[in-house]
Amino acid sequence: MSDTFPPPPPEQPQPEPEPRYRSPEQMSPWAAPAVPQRKQRTGLIVTLAVAGGLVVAGGTVALVVSTMSAVQDSIALPPRSDAPYSAPYEDEPFEDEPYDEEPVEPAPGPDPEGDVTVATCGRDSLIGWPHADLKIVNRTGGPAAYIVTVSFVDGDGEEVDDGIATTEEIAPGDAVTVRALGSGEVAAGTKCRTGEVERYVP
Repeated sequence: MSDTFPPPPPEQPQPEPEPRYRSPEQMSPWAAPAVPQRKQRTGLIVTLAVAGGLVVAGGTVALVVSTMSAVQDSIALPPRSDAPYSAPYEDEPFEDEPYDEEPVEPAPGPDPEGDVTVATCGRDSLIGWPHADLKIVNRTGGPAAYIVTVSFVDGDGEEVDDGIATTEEIAPGDAVTVRALGSGEVAAGTKCRTGEVERYVP
């Protein structure tokens, strides 16, 4: 025997195994050819989706309009009454209530009119309103405050406007200067005249 073995025979192609389950077309050679699959109707689906969305939106709008109409009907004003007109209710008059603030008493001393003199009397060049600068001297023995009324008169002595000047507390013997302003245009040559003078103890 020889120590060499003959080469193995070349591999032979093996037949492919048959599938366990075969379609009808594979089972019968006379079967009808397979029907090709239909294309998906994408356009139809999109159209139906858009139409459905429009229907839902329309229903929502209709529901909102119906709700708003119901709310307006619920808050509508009542119909106008044909009842005859009746006089409005008259409030009862308020009863006089005591005033809490302590009354201000006039300051004692000489007549307050003598405490006031007209320092200057003028008229604004732009708007024509009159003004009077008043010098007030406290001639009493204690502090006092003043309210002075000024009349502006024309050349015939007729009052054409008026004004008021007020002061804070003035010490005894002290003097201040305040201005009383008119509230309307007056003619040139209007004069100033002091009226009522009120002197109070602060």
